[in-house]
Amino acid sequence: MIFKIKPITTSVYFPMISSIFSPNKIARLRLISQTIFASFCMIVGLQFYYFYLWAISGSGPALQRPAAVEAFLPIGALVSLKRLILSGEYDTIHPAGLTIFLAALFLGLFLRKGFCGWICPIGFASNIAERIGKKLHILIRHIPLWINLPLLSIKYILLGFFAWLILWKMNLQELTAFHFSPYNMISDAKMLHFFLEPSMLAGSIMLGLVALSFIVKNIWCRYLCPYGGLLGLLAIFSPFQIKRDHLICIDCKKCEAVCPASIKITAGNTVRHCECIGCLECLPVCPQQQCLQLTLPRKISVAPLVLPALIIGSFLVFWLLARLTGHWQSQVQPETFRHFYQQVLSIGHP
Repeated sequence: MIFKIKPITTSVYFPMISSIFSPNKIARLRLISQTIFASFCMIVGLQFYYFYLWAISGSGPALQRPAAVEAFLPIGALVSLKRLILSGEYDTIHPAGLTIFLAALFLGLFLRKGFCGWICPIGFASNIAERIGKKLHILIRHIPLWINLPLLSIKYILLGFFAWLILWKMNLQELTAFHFSPYNMISDAKMLHFFLEPSMLAGSIMLGLVALSFIVKNIWCRYLCPYGGLLGLLAIFSPFQIKRDHLICIDCKKCEAVCPASIKITAGNTVRHCECIGCLECLPVCPQQQCLQLTLPRKISVAPLVLPALIIGSFLVFWLLARLTGHWQSQVQPETFRHFYQQVLSIGHP
Protein backbone atom coordinates (compact mmCIF):
# COMPACT_ATOMS: atom_id res chain seq x y z
CA MET A 1 0.00 0.00 0.00
CA ILE A 2 1.35 3.39 -0.99
CA PHE A 3 0.54 6.42 1.11
CA LYS A 4 0.60 9.85 -0.49
CA ILE A 5 1.67 12.61 1.83
CA LYS A 6 0.21 16.03 1.03
CA PRO A 7 2.63 18.92 1.30
CA ILE A 8 2.18 21.12 4.34
CA THR A 9 0.56 24.36 3.24
CA THR A 10 -0.70 27.37 5.11
CA SER A 11 -4.12 27.03 3.50
CA VAL A 12 -4.50 23.44 4.81
CA TYR A 13 -3.20 23.77 8.33
CA PHE A 14 -3.95 27.42 9.03
CA PRO A 15 -7.14 28.17 7.06
CA MET A 16 -8.03 31.13 9.28
CA ILE A 17 -4.67 32.84 8.71
CA SER A 18 -4.84 32.09 4.99
CA SER A 19 -8.32 33.57 4.64
CA ILE A 20 -7.46 36.68 6.62
CA PHE A 21 -4.35 37.55 4.67
CA SER A 22 -5.60 36.66 1.20
CA PRO A 23 -5.95 39.74 -1.03
CA ASN A 24 -9.76 39.58 -1.05
CA LYS A 25 -9.99 39.83 2.74
CA ILE A 26 -8.85 43.43 3.15
CA ALA A 27 -12.07 44.45 4.88
CA ARG A 28 -11.76 41.61 7.39
CA LEU A 29 -8.12 42.43 8.10
CA ARG A 30 -8.99 46.09 8.68
CA LEU A 31 -11.80 45.13 11.03
CA ILE A 32 -9.43 42.90 13.01
CA SER A 33 -6.87 45.73 13.29
CA GLN A 34 -9.54 48.21 14.37
CA THR A 35 -10.99 45.73 16.88
CA ILE A 36 -7.60 45.14 18.50
CA PHE A 37 -6.87 48.86 18.90
CA ALA A 38 -10.43 49.61 20.05
CA SER A 39 -10.26 46.82 22.64
CA PHE A 40 -6.96 48.22 23.88
CA CYS A 41 -8.54 51.67 24.20
CA MET A 42 -11.43 50.22 26.20
CA ILE A 43 -8.99 48.54 28.59
CA VAL A 44 -7.05 51.79 28.93
CA GLY A 45 -10.28 53.69 29.57
CA LEU A 46 -11.27 51.24 32.31
CA GLN A 47 -7.82 51.47 33.91
CA PHE A 48 -7.99 55.25 33.86
CA TYR A 49 -11.48 55.18 35.39
CA TYR A 50 -10.17 53.14 38.33
CA PHE A 51 -7.20 55.49 38.65
CA TYR A 52 -9.62 58.44 38.71
CA LEU A 53 -11.75 56.75 41.39
CA TRP A 54 -8.63 56.16 43.46
CA ALA A 55 -7.58 59.79 43.04
CA ILE A 56 -10.87 61.37 44.10
CA SER A 57 -11.50 58.89 46.95
CA GLY A 58 -8.33 59.91 48.72
CA SER A 59 -7.66 56.39 50.04
CA GLY A 60 -6.20 53.05 49.03
CA PRO A 61 -2.88 52.05 47.47
CA ALA A 62 -1.51 54.12 44.59
CA LEU A 63 -2.58 52.93 41.14
CA GLN A 64 -0.74 53.28 37.84
CA ARG A 65 -2.16 55.89 35.48
CA PRO A 66 -2.29 54.51 31.88
CA ALA A 67 -0.34 56.85 29.63
CA ALA A 68 -2.26 55.85 26.49
CA VAL A 69 -5.35 57.69 27.76
CA GLU A 70 -3.64 60.86 26.48
CA ALA A 71 -4.51 59.77 22.93
CA PHE A 72 -7.87 61.44 23.60
CA LEU A 73 -6.26 64.86 24.19
CA PRO A 74 -5.43 66.00 20.63
CA ILE A 75 -5.86 69.73 21.35
CA GLY A 76 -3.36 69.56 24.19
CA ALA A 77 -1.04 67.58 21.90
CA LEU A 78 -1.19 70.39 19.31
CA VAL A 79 -0.17 72.86 22.03
CA SER A 80 2.69 70.54 23.03
CA LEU A 81 3.83 70.18 19.42
CA LYS A 82 4.16 73.92 18.89
CA ARG A 83 5.94 74.26 22.24
CA LEU A 84 8.32 71.45 21.19
CA ILE A 85 9.10 73.27 17.92
CA LEU A 86 9.71 76.62 19.61
CA SER A 87 11.58 75.46 22.72
CA GLY A 88 12.84 71.96 21.94
CA GLU A 89 11.20 70.69 25.15
CA TYR A 90 9.10 67.54 25.01
CA ASP A 91 5.83 67.41 26.94
CA THR A 92 6.52 66.07 30.44
CA ILE A 93 2.90 66.00 31.66
CA HIS A 94 1.17 64.25 28.76
CA PRO A 95 4.10 62.90 26.68
CA ALA A 96 2.17 59.91 25.29
CA GLY A 97 -0.41 62.30 23.84
CA LEU A 98 2.29 64.16 21.92
CA THR A 99 3.90 60.88 20.79
CA ILE A 100 0.61 59.52 19.44
CA PHE A 101 -0.10 62.85 17.72
CA LEU A 102 3.33 62.81 16.04
CA ALA A 103 2.74 59.20 14.96
CA ALA A 104 -0.63 60.12 13.43
CA LEU A 105 0.93 63.07 11.56
CA PHE A 106 3.68 60.81 10.23
CA LEU A 107 1.14 58.25 9.03
CA GLY A 108 -0.94 60.97 7.40
CA LEU A 109 2.00 62.41 5.50
CA PHE A 110 3.55 59.15 4.28
CA LEU A 111 0.84 56.48 4.57
CA ARG A 112 -2.37 58.34 3.72
CA LYS A 113 -4.91 58.62 6.55
CA GLY A 114 -3.77 55.26 7.85
CA PHE A 115 -4.42 56.25 11.44
CA CYS A 116 -8.09 56.89 10.61
CA GLY A 117 -8.51 53.76 8.52
CA TRP A 118 -6.69 51.16 10.59
CA ILE A 119 -6.15 52.40 14.16
CA CYS A 120 -8.61 55.06 15.36
CA PRO A 121 -11.29 53.62 17.72
CA ILE A 122 -13.83 56.19 16.51
CA GLY A 123 -13.23 54.94 12.98
CA PHE A 124 -13.90 51.43 14.28
CA ALA A 125 -17.21 52.52 15.83
CA SER A 126 -18.17 54.26 12.59
CA ASN A 127 -17.29 51.13 10.62
CA ILE A 128 -19.51 48.97 12.84
CA ALA A 129 -22.38 51.48 12.68
CA GLU A 130 -22.14 51.54 8.88
CA ARG A 131 -22.33 47.73 8.71
CA ILE A 132 -25.36 47.66 11.01
CA GLY A 133 -27.03 50.43 9.02
CA LYS A 134 -26.56 48.41 5.84
CA LYS A 135 -28.02 45.30 7.46
CA LEU A 136 -31.06 47.26 8.65
CA HIS A 137 -31.40 48.97 5.23
CA ILE A 138 -31.45 52.43 6.85
CA LEU A 139 -28.05 53.64 5.62
CA ILE A 140 -28.20 56.52 3.15
CA ARG A 141 -25.89 55.50 0.32
CA HIS A 142 -25.58 58.84 -1.47
CA ILE A 143 -25.62 62.34 0.00
CA PRO A 144 -26.50 65.04 -2.60
CA LEU A 145 -23.52 67.19 -3.53
CA TRP A 146 -25.22 70.42 -2.40
CA ILE A 147 -25.51 68.92 1.10
CA ASN A 148 -22.24 66.98 1.12
CA LEU A 149 -19.92 69.90 0.34
CA PRO A 150 -21.13 72.22 3.15
CA LEU A 151 -20.98 69.32 5.61
CA LEU A 152 -17.43 68.45 4.55
CA SER A 153 -16.35 72.01 5.31
CA ILE A 154 -17.31 71.79 9.01
CA LYS A 155 -14.23 69.85 10.13
CA TYR A 156 -11.94 72.17 8.19
CA ILE A 157 -13.58 75.19 9.81
CA LEU A 158 -12.98 73.60 13.22
CA LEU A 159 -9.40 72.79 12.22
CA GLY A 160 -8.88 76.37 11.07
CA PHE A 161 -10.19 77.67 14.39
CA PHE A 162 -7.80 75.54 16.45
CA ALA A 163 -4.90 76.37 14.11
CA TRP A 164 -5.64 80.09 14.47
CA LEU A 165 -6.03 79.85 18.24
CA ILE A 166 -2.95 77.71 18.94
CA LEU A 167 -0.55 77.90 16.00
CA TRP A 168 -1.11 81.57 15.20
CA LYS A 169 -2.09 83.38 18.41
CA MET A 170 -0.27 81.57 21.25
CA ASN A 171 3.37 82.53 21.83
CA LEU A 172 5.92 80.46 23.73
CA GLN A 173 5.16 82.14 27.04
CA GLU A 174 1.43 81.39 26.68
CA LEU A 175 2.12 77.83 25.55
CA THR A 176 4.34 77.23 28.59
CA ALA A 177 1.80 78.77 30.93
CA PHE A 178 -0.88 76.46 29.57
CA HIS A 179 1.44 73.45 29.75
CA PHE A 180 2.04 73.89 33.49
CA SER A 181 -1.49 75.06 34.31
CA PRO A 182 -3.73 73.05 36.66
CA TYR A 183 -6.24 72.72 33.82
CA ASN A 184 -3.73 70.90 31.61
CA MET A 185 -2.84 68.69 34.56
CA ILE A 186 -6.43 67.49 34.85
CA SER A 187 -7.46 67.66 31.17
CA ASP A 188 -7.76 63.86 31.03
CA ALA A 189 -9.96 63.86 34.15
CA LYS A 190 -12.05 66.67 32.64
CA MET A 191 -12.54 64.54 29.54
CA LEU A 192 -13.62 61.55 31.62
CA HIS A 193 -15.99 63.69 33.69
CA PHE A 194 -17.53 65.06 30.49
CA PHE A 195 -18.52 61.56 29.38
CA LEU A 196 -19.53 60.34 32.83
CA GLU A 197 -21.76 63.32 33.59
CA PRO A 198 -22.57 65.14 30.35
CA SER A 199 -24.88 68.12 30.34
CA MET A 200 -28.33 67.77 28.81
CA LEU A 201 -27.13 69.53 25.65
CA ALA A 202 -23.90 67.51 25.34
CA GLY A 203 -25.69 64.25 26.04
CA SER A 204 -28.36 65.00 23.44
CA ILE A 205 -25.73 65.86 20.82
CA MET A 206 -23.78 62.65 21.50
CA LEU A 207 -26.92 60.50 21.33
CA GLY A 208 -27.93 62.26 18.12
CA LEU A 209 -24.54 61.58 16.53
CA VAL A 210 -24.69 57.93 17.56
CA ALA A 211 -28.16 57.55 16.03
CA LEU A 212 -27.14 59.35 12.82
CA SER A 213 -24.08 57.09 12.48
CA PHE A 214 -26.39 54.24 11.51
CA ILE A 215 -28.03 56.39 8.83
CA VAL A 216 -25.23 58.57 7.44
CA LYS A 217 -22.00 56.75 6.59
CA ASN A 218 -19.11 57.80 8.89
CA ILE A 219 -20.78 61.05 9.87
CA TRP A 220 -18.22 62.00 12.54
CA CYS A 221 -15.12 61.07 10.54
CA ARG A 222 -16.31 62.62 7.27
CA TYR A 223 -17.88 65.83 8.52
CA LEU A 224 -16.91 66.73 12.07
CA CYS A 225 -13.43 65.47 13.06
CA PRO A 226 -10.79 68.24 12.76
CA TYR A 227 -8.10 65.67 13.57
CA GLY A 228 -9.09 63.71 10.45
CA GLY A 229 -9.22 66.97 8.48
CA LEU A 230 -5.58 67.69 9.37
CA LEU A 231 -4.46 64.17 8.45
CA GLY A 232 -6.40 64.43 5.19
CA LEU A 233 -4.51 67.57 4.19
CA LEU A 234 -1.22 65.81 4.87
CA ALA A 235 -2.38 62.72 2.97
CA ILE A 236 -2.57 64.73 -0.26
CA PHE A 237 1.24 64.52 -0.34
CA SER A 238 1.42 60.82 0.51
CA PRO A 239 3.42 58.71 -1.98
CA PHE A 240 0.80 55.94 -1.76
CA GLN A 241 -2.21 56.30 -4.02
CA ILE A 242 -4.85 54.25 -5.81
CA LYS A 243 -4.45 54.14 -9.59
CA ARG A 244 -7.37 53.33 -11.89
CA ASP A 245 -6.91 52.07 -15.44
CA HIS A 246 -9.75 53.71 -17.34
CA LEU A 247 -9.15 51.40 -20.32
CA ILE A 248 -10.02 48.35 -18.23
CA CYS A 249 -12.67 49.90 -15.98
CA ILE A 250 -16.26 48.84 -16.77
CA ASP A 251 -17.74 51.64 -14.62
CA CYS A 252 -19.60 49.21 -12.33
CA LYS A 253 -18.94 51.56 -9.38
CA LYS A 254 -18.56 48.69 -6.92
CA CYS A 255 -15.48 50.48 -5.57
CA GLU A 256 -17.52 53.59 -4.81
CA ALA A 257 -20.22 51.54 -3.09
CA VAL A 258 -17.78 50.21 -0.47
CA CYS A 259 -15.74 53.40 -0.01
CA PRO A 260 -16.23 54.68 3.58
CA ALA A 261 -15.63 58.24 2.38
CA SER A 262 -17.96 57.94 -0.65
CA ILE A 263 -15.19 59.09 -2.99
CA LYS A 264 -16.05 59.18 -6.71
CA ILE A 265 -13.25 56.81 -7.65
CA THR A 266 -14.35 56.35 -11.26
CA ALA A 267 -14.29 60.10 -11.89
CA GLY A 268 -10.51 60.09 -12.34
CA ASN A 269 -7.46 57.92 -12.83
CA THR A 270 -5.78 58.61 -9.47
CA VAL A 271 -7.27 58.70 -5.98
CA ARG A 272 -5.37 61.46 -4.19
CA HIS A 273 -8.43 62.63 -2.30
CA CYS A 274 -7.97 64.12 1.18
CA GLU A 275 -10.91 61.99 2.38
CA CYS A 276 -9.23 58.69 1.42
CA ILE A 277 -8.42 56.79 4.64
CA GLY A 278 -6.25 54.15 2.97
CA CYS A 279 -8.66 51.34 3.83
CA LEU A 280 -8.03 49.67 0.42
CA GLU A 281 -11.49 48.09 0.47
CA CYS A 282 -12.06 49.28 -3.10
CA LEU A 283 -9.31 46.99 -4.46
CA PRO A 284 -10.75 43.48 -3.86
CA VAL A 285 -14.29 44.36 -4.97
CA CYS A 286 -13.18 45.45 -8.45
CA PRO A 287 -14.14 42.67 -10.93
CA GLN A 288 -11.45 43.75 -13.42
CA GLN A 289 -7.95 42.49 -12.65
CA GLN A 290 -5.36 45.27 -12.27
CA CYS A 291 -7.93 47.97 -12.89
CA LEU A 292 -7.41 49.37 -9.38
CA GLN A 293 -3.93 49.14 -7.89
CA LEU A 294 -2.04 50.54 -4.93
CA THR A 295 0.95 52.41 -6.35
CA LEU A 296 3.93 54.57 -5.51
CA PRO A 297 5.28 57.38 -7.72
CA ARG A 298 6.21 56.39 -11.30
CA LYS A 299 3.30 53.92 -11.23
CA ILE A 300 5.21 51.36 -9.16
CA SER A 301 2.64 48.75 -8.13
CA VAL A 302 2.63 47.70 -4.46
CA ALA A 303 1.01 44.66 -2.84
CA PRO A 304 -2.07 45.87 -0.89
CA LEU A 305 -0.95 44.38 2.44
CA VAL A 306 2.21 46.52 2.40
CA LEU A 307 0.29 49.65 3.36
CA PRO A 308 -1.46 48.32 6.51
CA ALA A 309 1.77 46.57 7.54
CA LEU A 310 3.62 49.90 7.34
CA ILE A 311 0.80 51.76 9.10
CA ILE A 312 0.62 49.42 12.10
CA GLY A 313 4.38 48.84 12.18
CA SER A 314 5.20 52.57 12.10
CA PHE A 315 2.71 53.32 14.86
CA LEU A 316 4.23 50.62 17.09
CA VAL A 317 7.74 51.95 16.35
CA PHE A 318 6.70 55.39 17.63
CA TRP A 319 5.35 53.75 20.79
CA LEU A 320 8.50 51.69 21.31
CA LEU A 321 10.84 54.64 20.76
CA ALA A 322 8.80 56.72 23.20
CA ARG A 323 9.05 53.99 25.82
CA LEU A 324 12.81 53.64 25.34
CA THR A 325 13.49 57.40 25.43
CA GLY A 326 11.22 58.24 28.38
CA HIS A 327 8.63 60.05 26.25
CA TRP A 328 5.68 57.84 27.13
CA GLN A 329 4.98 57.84 30.87
CA SER A 330 4.19 61.17 32.51
CA GLN A 331 6.81 62.58 34.87
CA VAL A 332 4.00 63.73 37.17
CA GLN A 333 3.66 61.52 40.24
CA PRO A 334 0.32 59.80 40.97
CA GLU A 335 -0.03 61.76 44.22
CA THR A 336 0.25 65.02 42.29
CA PHE A 337 -2.45 63.91 39.86
CA ARG A 338 -4.57 62.93 42.87
CA HIS A 339 -4.19 66.42 44.36
CA PHE A 340 -5.42 68.12 41.18
CA TYR A 341 -8.10 65.54 40.31
CA GLN A 342 -9.82 66.27 43.60
CA GLN A 343 -10.37 69.81 42.28
CA VAL A 344 -11.70 68.71 38.90
CA LEU A 345 -14.99 70.61 39.31
CA SER A 346 -13.44 73.83 40.55
CA ILE A 347 -10.56 74.22 38.07
CA GLY A 348 -11.62 76.01 34.90
CA HIS A 349 -9.93 76.74 31.58
CA PRO A 350 -7.06 79.27 31.92
